[in-house]
Amino acid sequence: MVDPIFQSDNYQLARKLMDAAVLRQEAISANIANVETPGYRRLDIAPNFLAQLKSRLAAGELGGGDGLQPALAEDSAARVVRPDGNTVEIERELLALNQNAVEHEFLGEIVTRNIKQLKLAITGRPS
Repeated sequence: MVDPIFQSDNYQLARKLMDAAVLRQEAISANIANVETPGYRRLDIAPNFLAQLKSRLAAGELGGGDGLQPALAEDSAARVVRPDGNTVEIERELLALNQNAVEHEFLGEIVTRNIKQLKLAITGRPS
């Protein structure tokens, strides 16, 4: 009976994007930690994740199955910024860190709101 609530497109989309935000945080942390490593290539979420997520949402297949998971990949759009081949720009990483934190907080609010609505439906009392 509770399953349909957690299978809604909004909840599933927020959950998938939150998973991606957590993984992106790991990538940003690795990028910052390796800013001085010669030859290090910047990591980010694989670009096909968002494309697959959009197509599943458009097809109405987001709530079914859990096969779509974000993954890390080398950022092919990152340019070499140092003679040693490192592609990490610390300013870009710090901006991405802040943006990712805001996105994660927003998505957390969406998931929390869904759970609060479920609690209200069960108990009849707001939080």
